[in-house]
This record gives sequence, C-alpha cells and structure tokens, in this order.
Amino acid sequence: MSTAANEAQVRRERFEHGMEVLNRIDGEVGRRVVESLDDINPELGHQIVAWGFGEIYNRPQLAPRDRQLVTLGMLTALGGCEPQLEVHINASLNVGLTPEQIVEALLHSAGYCGFPKALNATFVAKKVFAERGLLPVSGT
Repeated sequence: MSTAANEAQVRRERFEHGMEVLNRIDGEVGRRVVESLDDINPELGHQIVAWGFGEIYNRPQLAPRDRQLVTLGMLTALGGCEPQLEVHINASLNVGLTPEQIVEALLHSAGYCGFPKALNATFVAKKVFAERGLLPVSGT
C-alpha cells in the first residue's frame, strides 16, 4: 500500500471511529451539525468528528457526563454559543445527566459567568427540555 493510500485509510478509520463516538453522545443532532458543513467546510466537519470526538472526547480519563458538564460550563462562559449549547444539552441528557443536574450546573455558572450568560444558557435548556417533553423541571 502506498503512503498516500495508507494515510487515506488512517484518515477514514479515524473519521469512522469519531462518528461512532459522536453517534453515541450526540446522536442525530450531532450528525446534522457535521452534515451542515458539507457544502461550506467539510474539513471542519471531518476534524470535529475525527479529532474532537475520536481522539479527545473518547479519552477514558473523564466520563461522558463529566465531559458534558465541563462543556456546558465553557459554552455558557463563552456566551454567544447557543446553537452549540443546544447540541450539548441534548448530549448531556443522552449521557445520563438529568434536567435537574443541567439546570443546577447552569445556576452554578451564574456566579462565575454572570446572570446574562446563565440566563441565555437556561433558555436554551428550556427549549431542549420542551422539545423532549421534560418540562417542568422539578427540584429547582
């Protein structure tokens, strides 16, 4: 096998592995994000899948639910990441976080990120929970 063919095979395998992880965590919502890049920046989609999910997200040092808590905190702190928050709130539910835990994490972020960012993130969570029939959230 030539070097170019070998590199192409490795690239394909990394992408396939990343897609398995993405499907497990994000499901259809994550696939739609990657597919939305096909006509503008397919390489970004490839890197999100192969590197972001296949290499980073799949590392064993943090459980998927812990990775999602970290991700929710960072996206909330950044602000302006509401579309990505929507994907990751769905993913958080997929990996076992409860709506109450997600709401608590977003409440906790208010002290570090400020009320406007915590509010924006909470309204994204409300949208996701409504779509999944999870409102009202109890215990908050």
